[in-house]
This record gives sequence, structure tokens and C-alpha cells, in this order.
Amino acid sequence: MRNSSSNSRAEDRNKEVSSSPPPATDSRFNQTLRNVQGLLKGRSFPGKILITRRSDPLDPSTLHSPNIDRRSLESDRDQSEQQDRSAEKDELQNRSSTNASSSVNNTKPSSTSSQSTSKEIPKSNVGARATDSARLMKFTKELSGSSVILEKLRELSWSGVPPYLRPTVWRLLLGYAPSNSDRREGVLRRKRTEYLDHVEQYYEIPDTLRTDEEIGMLRQIAVDCPRTVPDLSFFQQAEVQKSLERILYTWAIRHPASGYVQGINDLATPFLVVFLSEYLEGSIDTWSMADLSREKILNVEADSYWCLSKLLDGMQDHYTFAQPGIQRLVFKLKELVRRIDEPVSKHIEEQGLEFLQFAFRWFNCLLIREIPFGLVSRLWDTYLAEGDALPDFLVYISASFLLTWSEKIRKLDFQEMVMFLQHLPTHNWTDVELEMVLSQAYMWHTMFNNSPSHLAG
Repeated sequence: MRNSSSNSRAEDRNKEVSSSPPPATDSRFNQTLRNVQGLLKGRSFPGKILITRRSDPLDPSTLHSPNIDRRSLESDRDQSEQQDRSAEKDELQNRSSTNASSSVNNTKPSSTSSQSTSKEIPKSNVGARATDSARLMKFTKELSGSSVILEKLRELSWSGVPPYLRPTVWRLLLGYAPSNSDRREGVLRRKRTEYLDHVEQYYEIPDTLRTDEEIGMLRQIAVDCPRTVPDLSFFQQAEVQKSLERILYTWAIRHPASGYVQGINDLATPFLVVFLSEYLEGSIDTWSMADLSREKILNVEADSYWCLSKLLDGMQDHYTFAQPGIQRLVFKLKELVRRIDEPVSKHIEEQGLEFLQFAFRWFNCLLIREIPFGLVSRLWDTYLAEGDALPDFLVYISASFLLTWSEKIRKLDFQEMVMFLQHLPTHNWTDVELEMVLSQAYMWHTMFNNSPSHLAG
């Protein structure tokens, strides 16, 4: 029996190692960058953009949220376009309430969530534009068709996804759920069953059937799970930690090229929370896994496992030996900061602080540990909308994040910088601050990404 199980696991490992990710395609983001129009359709930046090294930090007051820019541009479109949009709105008025209600009922067991969502829509502001009624109608229209056009969905999602639509949208953006609605239910059922088979084959076995390496890996995961998002009581629930353990161990066994690497536990948490939101209502502080059936818990686990796999497929060398992918991004970040804000770059260098000392964790955990957990899902809307271009865009997000404190950093010595960058004052951040970081990242990507050799090496 042991030989048979070991041989089966070896075959699976060989399949994982030998399989190669699908060839990267030219994404919507890169296409629009060629025209310097911005990530979302119709977006541009006011004024001229000079591709040159700055000796002074950019003034955040001159930066505008991509959504705000898009709104101003929409008002300038010609009359025929406005008429088309008006006609579209009239058409959607009749069916949006039905579709939106249907979506809520499919993802939420009670009508309470639907009512609270509809109440939130008129309260949109700069930090909560994902719930604009106009944007909601666009999402509803895009998701109600027989086949979702992923490029359009990415355009909408980059600026935020309405919370109750996130589970559906994230599955689609990652390619876990097919864009064809007729196939969706069957594919999800099959993939969830496949996950259960993996759990039975790899996790729910005695240690006598594991190698020493597998035992050590499982123990490390068991140690890391209680440390995951320690400031939220929800993640201290035993069943939540057990779900994380099953997801992480199964993923690690199925991906022997990297195995489990500390930090991957953080990357599983946004998926776990978003997919649980289909079954649990209210604040995450009030959630209890005891309120869910085992079937629902395993469905959430399966969706989290497959979406984590899809995400990490696009950044495999970030978690292989020595994590060369992350080291490469840290080097690019250092060069980008030097190009954008030379005084900060020079000060960090003079103080002897290496970017690897603080930025490695940023890339390893995709900034999850650096911002309030309540903002992570919004940040990940943009991450997943980026698709294959995410690793490249992470450099610009990290540069924007770091230079939020440009003036303060220039006044700190080595020890003070280390302490400051390890405990950044983001605990009171809202969507407004996060939107500013994303807006700056987008602008700098537009400025520098196509500049020859600006990040050479």
C-alpha cells in the first residue's frame, strides 16, 4: 500500500515539474500602455509626462485617482456616445435589479446582505467607487451574459469589485471558472471533487506514509497557521487554521519544485475570506466556521486552493530555491526608486540599508502584512485584474507604497528606518490612501515601463 501511494505521489510530482505554464499573452494592460492611455478604457493623465530622473519627490496632490480621471473623460465624450450609454442604462434599469438580486441570492443565503448592499450603493465616495450604481450595472451586464469577456471584466475590476460579486469575479479573472456560464457549474463541481481527492491522498494519511521531508513540511505549516493574520480573532479559530493547513500542505505536495515557503500562508487568506463571504454575513469579526456545513467548508477550501494555484503559477520562481523571482523584483524596486526619488534613494544607500531588508517581505507576502487586512481584498482586485503582468506591476506598487513616506524617511538614520519600515503607520488607512498608492503606481508604470534600460539588469 505504501509503495502504491508513494508511486502515485511521485507521478503527480513529475506532472507538476514537467508541466509548463501557458505562454504569456499580450495583456490589455500592455496594449493600452503602448498608447499611453492608461489601464482602464478612456483613462489618461493630465499634462505632459516627462521620462526623466527626478531630483525631488513627486507631489501627491498632483496625482489623481484613475477612476476620477476616467469620470472627467467620460463627460467629454461626444453626444452619440452619451446617447448610447443612456440607452444602455435604460435597458439595464429593467434587469439590473433582477440580476443583482439573483447574484446576491446565489452567493448569500439570506436577503440581509442584498438589502445592505443596495443601501451602500448611493454612499459611494473616492474610496468606495466599486459600489457606484453605474459600475454595478456594468458588472451586472458583464456577468449576466452567456460568456464573459475577460478583458472587459479586467477593466472594470482594476478599480475595485463590489464585495458580493468578488467570489464570482475572482474565479473568472484567475481562469479557475470558465467564462462560458453553461460550463461553469460543472467545472467547479469537478475541480472541488478533485481537491477532495488530493486531500484524501496526501493529507489524510498517517505520517508513516510520508517522507521525512513531508513530515517536516507539515509541521512547519502547522506552526505557521496560528501566526497567520494574528490580529484577527477569526484566524485563531481551530477550524480556520485546519482549513489553511489542508490547503497549504496539499498545494506544497502538488508543487514539489518549491514546496511550502513561509509567506504562502498569507497568500491563501484573501481567497479564504472572499469565498467564505458567500456563506457568512456581516463583519469578519463575527464569523464562525461552526456555522457552516462540512460541504461548504470544503467547497471554500477547494476554491481557495485552485485560485492560490492559479495565482502562484504566474510567479513560480518567487518561491523556488533562493526565491530568485523576488530578488529580481527587489533589485528593480531599488532602481525604480533611484529614478523616481533620488534623494530618498541616496539617503537609504548612505545609511547602509539594503532594499532586501524590508522589500523582500513586501514581495513575498504581496503587501498583506503591511496594510489593514480589510483593505487586502480591494488591493487584490487590482492584482488579479493585472493577470500575467502582476509581477512587473508589483514593483511600481511597492515604489508608490515606499515613497508615501519619502519626506519622513529622509530624516531617519539606519536603525530608525529599519524600525519604521517594519512597522509602517498604516493601521488607520482607508480606501483613500490605498487608491492613492495605486494611482501613483499606475502613473509611474506609464512613465517608466517602456523607457529603454531604465531597469536594466
